[in-house]
Amino acid sequence: MIAIVDYQMGNLRSVQKALERIGSSAVITSDPADLERAEKLVLPGVGAFEDAIGELRRRELVEPIKAAIAAGKPFLGVCLGLQLLFEVSYEGGRHEGLGVLPGEVVRFELPHDYKVPHMGWNQGNIVRRAPCLEGIEDQTHFYFVHSYYVVPRDDSVTALEADYGGPFCAAVWCDNLFATQFHPEKSQANGLRLLKNFAEL
Repeated sequence: MIAIVDYQMGNLRSVQKALERIGSSAVITSDPADLERAEKLVLPGVGAFEDAIGELRRRELVEPIKAAIAAGKPFLGVCLGLQLLFEVSYEGGRHEGLGVLPGEVVRFELPHDYKVPHMGWNQGNIVRRAPCLEGIEDQTHFYFVHSYYVVPRDDSVTALEADYGGPFCAAVWCDNLFATQFHPEKSQANGLRLLKNFAEL
């Protein structure tokens, strides 16, 4: 079973529908017991970091998420679900994240001719070919919507970079953990291929 973590934020149903489209069943749940039973976890998200981490704590989902990652279960983070994995975010103040990966979440500081949020299709440059990127060509375009991005303290976890006024981390990979700043469920055929790769891990 693939469990999609429900903390009342983000595009839960669209992620579920995308997984169903590639032939995988997934349950949307906020029950910690479901996360413990699940074979794989997806942490999606759209919205503010502070609200998201607050909801995860309120629903007692932090420890089950961290336990699943530590146990080696395949884990996919999407957009805010990537950012939550890091130690701290500076979105609207300073907020502690899950601390699974060392690093921080910072806002784009760009010349005026760049719009923030960064929204739309952008090219991904493969740094390390993670299993979730199998069959996806380098410089494939994915769909992004975000004003903040992750800065890993350890560059070796970066799997994909994109460029928006300079290079930024667009995906990370560490053992069983893979997470993207872009939205696979909105990235058409290549996004579905990524989800299929994850479902088949």
